[in-house]
Amino acid sequence: MINVDVLSEDNNWSKKIRKKKDFFCKVCKAFPKKYQFINKKIFLTLLLSNNNNIKKLNKQFRNKNKPTDILSFPINKKNKLKNNSYLGDIIISFNYMDKPKKQKVKIFKHKVIKTFIHGFLHLLGFDHLAFKDYKKMLKEEEKIYQSVIKKVNYLE
Repeated sequence: MINVDVLSEDNNWSKKIRKKKDFFCKVCKAFPKKYQFINKKIFLTLLLSNNNNIKKLNKQFRNKNKPTDILSFPINKKNKLKNNSYLGDIIISFNYMDKPKKQKVKIFKHKVIKTFIHGFLHLLGFDHLAFKDYKKMLKEEEKIYQSVIKKVNYLE
């Protein structure tokens, strides 16, 4: 079972996703069984941020002085998941998710889900530095996304 500790440092998130913790817990419960870790307790932290703050973190940890949509900080490169495992931290920028500004909430939520899944896979050790790794990660991302979209009806 995945437990997501959701923190928000930008009030704009509440305008699009009211019950943030419930939202992300439902997303995780809709993952394919392979990624639900049913007999384990898996933890991660999600920080809902903005371009200003994510830019600072991107500069500090990746030496890139620009905002980005998401940052993932896995605890271990090769995660051997035990009964109680902390995967790491994910940070998502509201400003990236909210483009274009007049988009419907449903579209916003779909983008957030897709981005969250991407960060989640990074926590599990996936990356996309080589093209073959990119294809593998993209395939897994799409499998998880399709599972979530089929199972979750609160996106409307």
